[in-house]
Amino acid sequence: MFILIFITGLCVGSFLNVIILRLGSGQVCRLPEKRSIVRGRSACPRCKEPILWYDLIPLMSFFILKTRCRHCREKISWQYPLIELATGLAFVLLALYHQVNVNPVNPFFYRDIVFFSALIIIFVTDLKCFLIFDAVVIPMMAFAFLANVFVFGTASNYVDVVFNLIFAAAVGAAFFLAQYLLSKGKWLGAGDIRLGLLMGLMLGWPNVLAAIFIAYIFGAIASIILLLFKIKKMKSQVPLGVFLSLSTMVMLIYGNKIIDWYVGLMKN
Repeated sequence: MFILIFITGLCVGSFLNVIILRLGSGQVCRLPEKRSIVRGRSACPRCKEPILWYDLIPLMSFFILKTRCRHCREKISWQYPLIELATGLAFVLLALYHQVNVNPVNPFFYRDIVFFSALIIIFVTDLKCFLIFDAVVIPMMAFAFLANVFVFGTASNYVDVVFNLIFAAAVGAAFFLAQYLLSKGKWLGAGDIRLGLLMGLMLGWPNVLAAIFIAYIFGAIASIILLLFKIKKMKSQVPLGVFLSLSTMVMLIYGNKIIDWYVGLMKN
């Protein structure tokens, strides 16, 4: 079962690569113009030759082709196999966490593979382009709200669940909106505000607050390392969405343990 889940993750990762490539960030990332993510064959960005089906095998084709296009010999980005591998491993991790081998229809597992897939897209596009696309975030807001109402809601607590999600979303968005207004858009972008709202709908309260805190810890550690090795300068732009998406993934898996640990720490 876990091998099948890993292979499924590889295939989904390959599709995530298509979405990332076709979102269309234009001149910023030197990507092609906006294209449908479901229509049209994949083609080499350089020679425009359609990619043959046997050159689209997740993970394997990259190495069979020796990291180059079959037609023009342009080097293929390592982004493709890395995202495929990361997605496959993430799916297996989620399957283990949700004990899919015991309960194959666990709704939390299927909710989280969608969440993780969207967060991987956000991670990559913000890392490469410093952009968080509404085409990903806005549909995921609707999905996150409906999915969490479905998995957490019962006849007696629907109102509580809805209020919790709305409150968490408001807190997530307000936290970044305040920074955006104070800095007049210099500290972060509007995409971070919408991502904060999405985090609230994914995680609920108080997990969204912990995710923001963890994201800033991740960001501080990464910034110190990059400064020490002189890869970045003090005035360099930091892709906050990278750390927010990572911290959201952490909270989706370990959120309850982290909250329990913190509450126990405060009591002691």
